[in-house]
Amino acid sequence: MDALDVARWQFGVTTVYHFLFVPLTIGLSVLVAILQTMWHRTGNERYLKLTKFYGKLFLINFAMGVVTGIVQEFQFGMNWSDYSRFVGDIFGAPLAIEALVAFFLESTFIGLWIFGWDRLPKRAHLASIWAAAIGTNLSAYFILAANSFMQNPVGYRINPDSGRAELTDFPAVLTNKVALITFPHTLAGSFLVAGSLIVAVGLWHVIRNRDSADTGAYRFATKFGSWVVLVASAAVLFTGDIQGKIMTDVQPMKMAAAEGLYTTESPASFSVLTIGSLDGSREVFALKIPYLLSYLGTGDPNGTVHGINDLQAQYASQYGAGSYTPIIPVTYWSFRFMVGFGLAAGAIALLVLWSQRKGRTPRSRWLLRAGLAMPVLPLLANSFGWIFTEMGRQPWIVFGEMLTRNGVSRSVSLTEVLTSFTAFTLIYATLAVIEVKLLLRYARAGVPDVSEQPPADDTHDDAERPLAFAY
Repeated sequence: MDALDVARWQFGVTTVYHFLFVPLTIGLSVLVAILQTMWHRTGNERYLKLTKFYGKLFLINFAMGVVTGIVQEFQFGMNWSDYSRFVGDIFGAPLAIEALVAFFLESTFIGLWIFGWDRLPKRAHLASIWAAAIGTNLSAYFILAANSFMQNPVGYRINPDSGRAELTDFPAVLTNKVALITFPHTLAGSFLVAGSLIVAVGLWHVIRNRDSADTGAYRFATKFGSWVVLVASAAVLFTGDIQGKIMTDVQPMKMAAAEGLYTTESPASFSVLTIGSLDGSREVFALKIPYLLSYLGTGDPNGTVHGINDLQAQYASQYGAGSYTPIIPVTYWSFRFMVGFGLAAGAIALLVLWSQRKGRTPRSRWLLRAGLAMPVLPLLANSFGWIFTEMGRQPWIVFGEMLTRNGVSRSVSLTEVLTSFTAFTLIYATLAVIEVKLLLRYARAGVPDVSEQPPADDTHDDAERPLAFAY
């Protein structure tokens, strides 16, 4: 074990942990804005209750996401200074815009939304949550644009004197074809998570509190969340299909590693399950779907998918001696866990909708258990998706330009990295306990009493009243 190994583990742990909060924040911001819009248009108190209820869960998650996200940027300078020096001119622009525009937009308007319930006119208050939601999604785009440069470098040149990558075409970075498909794919995954949370909490109250006066609100929440999950599932599959074809074009080794395909095949089959040697080089048993891998990679059922051995030889000739193959068991299983957990959430959403057909009230304890598992399933799918994305690019930190081992800080010792890794892990474990307890506490409390709310119009004017914290 050396500093490079621990630095990679630290970045992996902190990234995956941070991304537990990101999709829920992205998806829930828009869904809460939709619920408030429904209240604005109808005046129905049920939608106001749900807005405040799920808005509270959104704010808890947003706060945790901000705290863990700050660590992400510090790591570039601490553990990956050589990488930061190499790519800083490229990363600086999108990350600066993300911080100065998108993050300030969402944080400012979230503050107005929190404190403005009894102060701002109704339309202005509604605009605040929509502005926050737009800022959240813009933030995601700029970060994904920066990450997409690592997957498919564009809009740059290498300075021969400094050895650094220099930005030459900023629009090319923002319109990187990897970013253009990764963004909608990430959004779809985020709505899958947010919709699943809405279903889980609503279903728990429908089954456990059948005689509650707010049962109608919870029933609507479960249906609303279930439809969000189903639409998001379809969007994930559609965008994922396009992403697979782009990935095969710009990173053919990643597609080969996703299947553990060592020899070039035309047509190529997709294995649902393979049993064999640990590195996947020897197959004992495999359950395969003919032609599927060719279609996923090329759009043609008879298309050619290049194998690991041929790509390794090509890269060794192009970039020099060394291994250019990622860890095959990690890429193979993370890809399948990503797909499997996402599909499982969609299947449960269908069961929830079926259980409420023609006005029926769901009562099954098994359905409740499945519903409570729903938020975890897409979270795992998102996490394994990012593990596959980042591990499948290895050994490159910037594909074709910089190896991961060359990006680590040379002056940071193994002891220093171990110390920070241990500290971050303990802190994150504590934050995880706090996050789960807060979410469970407020989820069990149910929708708030809004009987004291002022009329839903724009005539409320009390200039002397101080700002009121709504939660």
